[in-house]
Amino acid sequence: MSRWFHKDLSGIDAESILKTRGVHGSFLARPSKKNQGDFSLSVRVGDQVTHIRIQNTGDYYDLYGGEKFATLSELVDYYTVEYGVLQDKDGVVIELKYPLNSSDPTSERWYHGHLSGPNAEKLLRERDEPGTFLVRESLSKPGDYVLSALTSEMAKGSKRVAHIKIMCQNDRYTIGGSEKFDTLTDLVENFKRKGIEEITGNWVHLKQPYFSTRVNAADINNRVKLLDQTADGSTEGGSDKKIKAGFWEEFDALQKLEAKAKKSRDEGMRPENKSKNRYKNILPFDETRVVLQASDPDVVGSDYINGNYIINKLLEPDQQKDYIACQGCLATTINDFWQMVWQENSRVIVMTTREVEKGRNKCVPYWPEPETSKEMGAYLVTSLSERDCNDYKVRLIKITPLNESESSRTIFHYQYLSWPDHGVPQEPGGVLGFLSQVNSKQTEFPNAGPMIVHCSAGIGRTGTIIVIDMLIKTIEIKGLDSDIDIQKCIQMVREQRSGMVQTEPQYKFIYLAVSYFIDSTKTKMMAVKVNKQGQKAKRRGWKKRDTDKWRGKGHENGSSLR
Repeated sequence: MSRWFHKDLSGIDAESILKTRGVHGSFLARPSKKNQGDFSLSVRVGDQVTHIRIQNTGDYYDLYGGEKFATLSELVDYYTVEYGVLQDKDGVVIELKYPLNSSDPTSERWYHGHLSGPNAEKLLRERDEPGTFLVRESLSKPGDYVLSALTSEMAKGSKRVAHIKIMCQNDRYTIGGSEKFDTLTDLVENFKRKGIEEITGNWVHLKQPYFSTRVNAADINNRVKLLDQTADGSTEGGSDKKIKAGFWEEFDALQKLEAKAKKSRDEGMRPENKSKNRYKNILPFDETRVVLQASDPDVVGSDYINGNYIINKLLEPDQQKDYIACQGCLATTINDFWQMVWQENSRVIVMTTREVEKGRNKCVPYWPEPETSKEMGAYLVTSLSERDCNDYKVRLIKITPLNESESSRTIFHYQYLSWPDHGVPQEPGGVLGFLSQVNSKQTEFPNAGPMIVHCSAGIGRTGTIIVIDMLIKTIEIKGLDSDIDIQKCIQMVREQRSGMVQTEPQYKFIYLAVSYFIDSTKTKMMAVKVNKQGQKAKRRGWKKRDTDKWRGKGHENGSSLR
């Protein structure tokens, strides 16, 4: 069962959670209080919450008519995909868009939440180490769990994966028999020590956990604390094998996946284009590279610039925000850069490096001195103004095609100055404040093209900024209780430009930035709630005062009549 299933929630509590933590389209499922064995689907529609009864006949699940499903998960998945099928009596479409997840039953990283049996088998077989295990939700029995472990026995040409049911009875956990445990952790630790004997007589041994990188956004602080615990030199399940520390272990897994990815970068390797690359090994993937349109077809490589389109595939197409990630300009690529800015109708440029750091050139200034103009290729570029803010500079730049002097555009150039070379900022508040300003400006141009982001190589700080921005956007759209997976998000971005997020400190900084954002959002929500309560109390006070005043007049009138 997915984490949108809340096993101990009443209808009143469901409404409260959906109204305070959800958005339009947020939903959850819960046991029906009225009909034992049935379930209810609670969905936020606008500012209201509607409840839909789900029938459980014992053979199938349905909405008291219509399609029939073998599991509750299948029913919810169907109505999530089939837009327009669910409607209220007035014909208003009820959208199941964003699951409002319950808290995980444990913060242990071997817990994978909504993972199917076949996918669990795929993960464990890829690891190919007998004794590797994970715990997941039961898709067939709401509120129960499954312990999946890779065994050394062969079945159909590959190692067999054992799936052991964990039942939750009166808030205690058991795999059957007399032993019951207060937590999933206690159960797992017990069977790590003694093993599990199956009905067939085979023994299942739990040696090393398969860690999940998925986390409920609202619970990210707990995950950060877990990952912060240094595990170097410790042992797992009696094994002498050392395991890596949390953040490094996750980042290292990313690096291994990156090494396996083989995508062509032929254009960047052309002899004609080699001089246009700041670093000879950091080249754009051909399939996502920005192609300069107004190039000379007779000049080989004239359509080349070291930049890639990056799309947030975590969101629906109508919610996606596009970026261009590129390297910092060389003296020979300034004209190409402004050609790209004009071609893509970009209005916001984010620069996350200084021009020179520790005596090394990181990016050639590609803008003129304040209040001056300069011809750059086919464009006249004018610096209109420059303003210093905390941690960053904002430049207002005008770009005008030389052959169309009336078609100028204003570009906002944000240069972040407080990001140390080969490091990360001490705390994420400054970066998040910077991103807030950048995004606010981007929304002023609803028809603008991609936001351009660059550092020096266009992968380290650039990748970190883009991934943080993507994750924050995802949480803003799907709500605080949505699932996020930082490792998978980076993997998705790396499939569009190689090497994005370069170092383990940058990887950790993304976690810290998301955690900071969640805490700030919770604080704002609490302030709004307190303010609303204060306003309600004030209104009640006014009503009481008006009533008392009315009563007082009545008493005076009565006295005068006597």
